[in-house]
Amino acid sequence: MPTPHQNHEPRELPQLSAERPFISDGGLETTLIFDRGVDLPCFAAFPLVTDEPGRALLRDYFAPFLAIAKTYGTGFVLDTATWRANPDWGARLGFDSVTLAEVNRASVEFAVEVGDESGVPIVINGVLGPRGDGYSAGEVMSAADAQRYHAFQTEAFADAGVDMVTGVTMNYADEAVGMVRAARDVGLPIAVSFTVETDGRLPSGQPLDAAIEQVDADTEGAAAYFMLNCAHPTHFSAVLGEGGAWRDRIVGIRANASRKSHAELDASDELDAGDPDELAEQYRTLSSAMPQMTVVGGCCGTDHRHVDAICAAIMG
Repeated sequence: MPTPHQNHEPRELPQLSAERPFISDGGLETTLIFDRGVDLPCFAAFPLVTDEPGRALLRDYFAPFLAIAKTYGTGFVLDTATWRANPDWGARLGFDSVTLAEVNRASVEFAVEVGDESGVPIVINGVLGPRGDGYSAGEVMSAADAQRYHAFQTEAFADAGVDMVTGVTMNYADEAVGMVRAARDVGLPIAVSFTVETDGRLPSGQPLDAAIEQVDADTEGAAAYFMLNCAHPTHFSAVLGEGGAWRDRIVGIRANASRKSHAELDASDELDAGDPDELAEQYRTLSSAMPQMTVVGGCCGTDHRHVDAICAAIMG
């Protein structure tokens, strides 16, 4: 375990030099809510870590994904269930700063247990989520404010000994800049995963290339890599097709199963699981065009069937 808050050089990440892509899971929250009937107030899964029935649900959820990694002989980026475990969302769920820090650390410890039992190479990834809503930029912070805000979780993750952290479903660049700086302060490698609307732009309206270039420029290229999540390939394929050095920084894709917009998904009472085979073919096309893509998984509406099909398409 690293010394708490020690500032040191980030460690090497095995997924960046792997012969086969590392995989991740799918849509944790959508699977638990729509397929398992689990009530997740505020779309938050982290309270499940606080008791054994909740941990059992999470173990059962991750099991088929870990089995897929073993089948295809690859590694697994194992996320903590902490997308909503920041101070604002934690307060809405009744967690004060002490109990919230404890549950962030416990989420890492639980992920380590699950990984140790899996028999596959594991990268423990501490998940950071946006301060606000993942689908809307809403009230924005400066990069300096975001750095101070997200230090709460990055420090808890560093204390608990994660391998890396990822800012997931990021919708404007300044918050991502603050996250990268907060991770750098505690010596943790960080990935930034942006989401885009159906036009390929961030919910803030900023073009994807400009957002990646801004984060790199404002952090001296400190992010280990970038990803895209919570959007269908048809929403961003055309933008990626434009190419450029910024595209080479995108190493991971965790797409939605559905072609619907964020607004349509937000208003939906039913899960749109899309077509796993069609999604897998779209990943195959992306993989051919982006040989640096070494992390693949799913997001909202996807489950182990989608990830299995994706692995078959690009590794089978």
